[in-house]
Formats: sequence, structure tokens, C-alpha cells
Amino acid sequence: MGRYFHSEVHILSPWDQVVAAFWQRYPNPYSTHVLTEDVLYRELTPNNHLLSRRLLTKTNRLPGWAERVFPAHKARAVYVLEDSIVDPKTHTFTTRTWNLNHNKLMVVVETCLFEEDHSRPSWTKLKREAWISSAVYGLGRPIQEFGLARFRSNQAEALRGLELALLRMQTEAPPNHHGNQDESSEKHKPIPTKATPTPKPNPFI
Repeated sequence: MGRYFHSEVHILSPWDQVVAAFWQRYPNPYSTHVLTEDVLYRELTPNNHLLSRRLLTKTNRLPGWAERVFPAHKARAVYVLEDSIVDPKTHTFTTRTWNLNHNKLMVVVETCLFEEDHSRPSWTKLKREAWISSAVYGLGRPIQEFGLARFRSNQAEALRGLELALLRMQTEAPPNHHGNQDESSEKHKPIPTKATPTPKPNPFI
């Protein structure tokens, strides 16, 4: 059946600032498990939607009991694909991420929706959902429980990292309201060539 996670939070910053800060989150002290990031695909559609696909490299150390069961390499890097859509007309920003490797051990699919709080325009609502599953016979339940606990911890740290990026923007420089459409605002870091999938045109659904 897998495990399901859901949360809703309100961020005390306007939507456009939150979107700009999203692209500038890394590096930060709350997400040291995120090693690299790079843009694989980007397109501005005729209806002014910004479509992006990024590849993130993260560490994924297993718990002690799992390291005794699975090969040592299972505790190393995880490659995560992130698709996103920015809609400046409706003030919504949607992301969907999933792991590319280790998916026989565990699959984590996450969606996030950032949208303007229409009753309070200076606030942004963030709705996060995740589905965690494992196909390992006999160990699926403990692996899913571990994955859920790890996800809860990581998403809390991710929110702190986003808040730090917002603080940096608001205290060090005027907000860049076009940051969500400026590829140069991102921090591009090298990704292992062998781990980079070949992007296809318009991969979004």
C-alpha cells in the first residue's frame, strides 16, 4: 500500500518572492544532504508558463539495520528528477520530484503546490504531498516507515532552507521578481555524466 504524507503551511512572504527564493535555496546549512543541482530542460510556453526539469544529487544513508542487509553502495548518492511549472497568471508554482535510482529499494514521489493566499496577498500557501513505497519482499513495511520518517525530517529542513533564502533576499538585496524566469539566477553545479538522463522535449503532463 505504501505510506502517504501531507502537510500545509503558510509562508510569510509574497508568492513571487517565494518562487525566486526556491531557485536560490542551495547551498544552505539545512540541506547539506543536497550535493548538486542542474537544469536539464527549460521552456517558456506561449501562455507564459515556465517549465523546468532539474536533476538533484542527494545523499541517502540507510539506517544501520539496512546497511547490514543491502550492499554498501546503497547508502550513497540518490539522483532525483524535479519537474516544475510556474504560472504567473494564477500565481501558482507546482513541483513534482521522484528518485531515479534505488527505486527497487524505495520510491518517493513528492508534489508541492505554492500558491498565493488570496485573502492575505503577502502570504504564500504551500501544500506538500508524498507517496513512499517499497517492493522489497519481507522488508517493505520497515523501509516505508523509515522513508516516511526521513521525509518528515527532510521536508522540515527544506522549509527552513527556503526561509533562509527568503531572508537573504530580503536583507541583502531587493527581491528579484523575475528570478523564476532567469536561468542565470540558479547555481549550476556539475552532475556525474553517467547519472544524467537525456531530457525529452516538453516532458510535462
